[in-house]
Amino acid sequence: EDNDDVAALAKGLGSVSIAPKPDLKEPIAPEEIRNVASLLASNKYKNIVVLTGAGVSCNAGIPDFRTPGTGLYDNLQKYNLPFPEAVFDLGYYRRNPSAFVQLASELWPGKHSPTITHSFIALLEKKEMLLRVYTQNIDMLDVLAGVSEEKMIECHGHFRTASCINCNRSYDGKECKRIIVEEVRAPECQHCRGYVKPDIVFFGESLPTLYHRMVRKDMKKADLLIVMGTSLMVGPVNQIPDIVRRDCPRVLFNNELVGSFRRKNGPNTRRKSYDTSAKRDIFHEGDCDRSVRMLCTLLGWEHELDELNRSHHLG
Repeated sequence: EDNDDVAALAKGLGSVSIAPKPDLKEPIAPEEIRNVASLLASNKYKNIVVLTGAGVSCNAGIPDFRTPGTGLYDNLQKYNLPFPEAVFDLGYYRRNPSAFVQLASELWPGKHSPTITHSFIALLEKKEMLLRVYTQNIDMLDVLAGVSEEKMIECHGHFRTASCINCNRSYDGKECKRIIVEEVRAPECQHCRGYVKPDIVFFGESLPTLYHRMVRKDMKKADLLIVMGTSLMVGPVNQIPDIVRRDCPRVLFNNELVGSFRRKNGPNTRRKSYDTSAKRDIFHEGDCDRSVRMLCTLLGWEHELDELNRSHHLG
């Protein structure tokens, strides 16, 4: 009888379709990530412009500026500033440099490693797809991640060099760092005794000449724009998404819709679609690193991404 029961069970199971065991490594990527992957996999885009803000560095341990509660501007009470932005105000620095000096001594680049997003940008260059990076950040993590300096436009400056705020004479960048980080005081110009600061752009200062020289040329040449981790609240950099060509697709990896991405098809409704089956703009909400990892997994780039990130990790 037992043999008859086994035979009957086997016969019944013969008509049952058993689903294959799911591959737990297979990413379940949202449609918008798959759309971006399709663009990059097409090999059509060789002049990609990337625009980044503070959000791409948060996972490195560097706070952004405006997130309520955790942002830099919400945590400056100890400096007794008249308003949060005063810490980066040229006039205020001229009168009272101590607040910026204290902050700079804590945030000076060299203590943080690049994020996965920084490594993704370096990977785009490695694959000869990157035209330029326009970053609003002053943390220099793009360069540390392996992006060539000639590919970088650091819109708000950097800490590598320094100059006097009065006579504009150059000052040794390493000595500026030593005085601010070790002595926690503002360096003084040897020529006019004015205060010296790193060459980061304060409110009241113009953006670097290189930005003005390159931005229009690059946006005319750009065939894909990727915007990541920015509120797009600070001009003139926030205008970049609006000056790319009409047929240039725009991608936004961010925690929220910002700028002209909030308007259907961008600010100019006459812009033609880059693809008759898709919108010109692609927005994926969420953490930049997570979005980038999903994208690279779909493209088969994840191993390269991780290797690149590990090779530039500090300590």
